[in-house]
Formats: sequence, C-alpha cells, structure tokens
Amino acid sequence: MTANLTPQYRKAEAVYRQATTPEEELKCLQEMLRELPKHKGTDKLQADLKQKISRVKKSVQSGTAGKKQGSTRIPRQGAGRVILLGGPNSGKSQFMCAVSRATPEVAIYPFTTRTPFPGMMPYEDIQIQLIDTPPVTQDVLETDVLGLIRGADLVLLLVDLGNDEGPELAQHVIDRLEQTKTRLGAQSYLDENDVGLAYTRTFSVLNKIDLPEAEDRLQILHEFFPWDFSEFEISAETGIGIDELKQAIYQALDVVRVYTREPGKKEPDYDRPYTIRRGGTLLDVAELIHKDLANTFKNAKVWGSQVHDGTVVKGDYVIHDRDIVEIHAS
Repeated sequence: MTANLTPQYRKAEAVYRQATTPEEELKCLQEMLRELPKHKGTDKLQADLKQKISRVKKSVQSGTAGKKQGSTRIPRQGAGRVILLGGPNSGKSQFMCAVSRATPEVAIYPFTTRTPFPGMMPYEDIQIQLIDTPPVTQDVLETDVLGLIRGADLVLLLVDLGNDEGPELAQHVIDRLEQTKTRLGAQSYLDENDVGLAYTRTFSVLNKIDLPEAEDRLQILHEFFPWDFSEFEISAETGIGIDELKQAIYQALDVVRVYTREPGKKEPDYDRPYTIRRGGTLLDVAELIHKDLANTFKNAKVWGSQVHDGTVVKGDYVIHDRDIVEIHAS
C-alpha cells in the first residue's frame, strides 16, 4: 500500500531537512506526524516518526540540545544554500574563489580546507550562499559536513579531471555517504520508508576540463561511474562553463524575486529583492520582511507580468518573478 503523502506533509518534510537545531527538528517532526495519513501503508513511517520525536524531545528536555548533531552553525543567507563537496584537490576552493569574493586557501596539497568556509555568489541581482567543505575520502568524513548536506538546497560534487584518480576519488565520496543516512541524489527527498534517510539534489561538476588529458578521464568516468546527476564541465581556473553552471544553480533553487515598494514612494528597492520558493504567496513575503507584518497584513498592490499595474490583491496571491509589491497593514 502506498503512503499517499499530502502536500502539507511534504512541506513539513522540506522544512525538516533544513532544521538546524533540535528544537526546530522537533517542531517539524511533530508537524509531519500530524499531517501524515493514518493507514496501514504508513504504519512503519508513523512508528519511525514517533521514535524520532521521542529521542529529540529527550535531548531538548535534558538540556543537551545545544545544536543539531552534525551541523555547523553557519546562518543561511541569500536565495539558497549550495554545498561544495569533493575529494582531495578536486578544486572546490578554486571554484569558490572563481565565483565569489570569498578567499579560502588554495594550494596543491590535499586537505587545505579543514573547516566549512562560506561565501556569497552573485547571480544577476541576488546572492547565493556557497559553503566549501573539507575533503571526503573513504576514511575521512567530518560530521559537520553531513548536517550541511542535509540542510542544503543543492550539492556540487567536484570531480578532478586533472588527475587519473579524480573520478575514483569522487566515487569514494558517494560511497562514503552511502554508509550514512545522508546521501546524494538526482533530486532532494526523504525516504518514505526510512524517516532518517535523506537525499540532496546533486550536480556533478567536472573541473579542469581545459587540460589535455581531461577528455580521456571524462570517458573513463562515463564508462565506469555512470551517476545520474546533472553534469557540468568547467574550468575553475579559466572560467570555462562557469556562467552556464551559475545559471543552472539559480534554476535549481526554483526561487522567484520580488521587489518591495513603500507606500507613498514611486520607486521600489531594486537593489535587494526578496526571494521565495516558486509558488509562494504575498503572506510569505510579508513574513520574510517581518513576522508582525504578516500578522497585520491587509492587502497589497502588485505590478507584474500577470496583473495590471497597481492591482489590489489579498495575501494568497502567488508571487511571480520580478513582481513589485506594496504591502498595506491594518
């Protein structure tokens, strides 16, 4: 019997994946249990959720819930969070330098990156958060990295085409994560039959494609490591493929931009758009601005591609990319 999970459950599940504290995790798990359809097809999932809730609740009540296990305390910023993952010398830090103003240490020796390192990647008029992580090998996997992967919107798996062992080292990353309940996938989701098992959407980023030997290593990768991730060929050093990858990252985040205009002013704030998931509403925007604004929301005027300029709408209006909104509170 299928679980037939509801949209409300899926929404709570998506928030759970990004929880960064036990308190947040507990709230999401309780919401998931409330929204879970109750029938024989979900008996195991119900039991798993209840066990998870019990464990997390004990942790919160005992005062040992300082932070969610396996999660580095890096505040979420920008339109989304993208994690850079790879084996030693795969070019993660070099890529970070190429697309952001961050200045991680870049060197030819392995394990230059020892702790997660954040930076912001500009794309058009928004910023996207990138986090460089320590290399993953068959024997080395920092627990902080697992938490970051679970809470990410997207993972970039860097593959070193400048090294004969590059494809194999990337496979070691996948294999090592397969030993945990935090894994890489073509899409992000939580396993219905195992509440602890999470997959995060991953792009395979084939770095150093400009080198003479890269094509031969690319053929080896396709023959022996047929991953189902979306694939992008780049050179972090020369810039080949970087613009195409940045566009794909933005599209994968599936966000829309909204510009706010204060009542009485002619021009909106074009410099700092808010971003929300596609399908989000005006109330979601109001809550981003301030929770009190969402509670006192009355109506809004909207200028955009789907309405006439200055149309008055309610809070359930679905935002479209580049809408301009003027929110009125009671």
